[in-house]
Amino acid sequence: MSTEPPSPAQQPNPDSDGPWRGRCVLLAVTGGIAGYKAASLTSMLVQQGAQVRVAMTEAATHFMGPLTFQSLSGQPVVTSVFHSDDHHESQHVGIARWCHLMIIAPASADIIAKLAAGICDDVVSLSACALPRSTAVLLAPSMNADMWANPIVGRNLSTIQETLGYHTVGPEKGWQACRTEGAGRMSEPASILAAAQNLLSV
Repeated sequence: MSTEPPSPAQQPNPDSDGPWRGRCVLLAVTGGIAGYKAASLTSMLVQQGAQVRVAMTEAATHFMGPLTFQSLSGQPVVTSVFHSDDHHESQHVGIARWCHLMIIAPASADIIAKLAAGICDDVVSLSACALPRSTAVLLAPSMNADMWANPIVGRNLSTIQETLGYHTVGPEKGWQACRTEGAGRMSEPASILAAAQNLLSV
């Protein structure tokens, strides 16, 4: 596992002695309007003492800018499989080995399908594939209610849970960006944080 130290902007909160202190979290953000909640989650994790790296799909960058997550985490944001730093490991391998926990929020129907099929064509799916099997993964699904009700999405999610042992939180019911109400709304950052903390306590 990489022992790359956090930058000064992301040193663990000195007032935090809880379960997050010293924990390394890879927060993966995929395309969806719920990406704004991922920004709040990033801030919460850092305030709890976690070290956070953010990876974004290209689609995610159309909703939230990488600079937002870089400012909140204090670390460069990975947006491409071709992103490179000065370390000898491939970027996706390095962050996969570095983290204790991977959180994918929002987890779109697209990324759920890729994970279920083993497709690795973006930095998030590639990093997930490179994770050691002992690393916990938490998905926070987010999509339109009709997409969430699609049996293919349900099948893909079951495959992920049964084959890979990934965990999920949500989604919830509520008002959606398509101006309708229904299931598929991403859980609130506090709920995702609580679910992630439960995984670290196992």
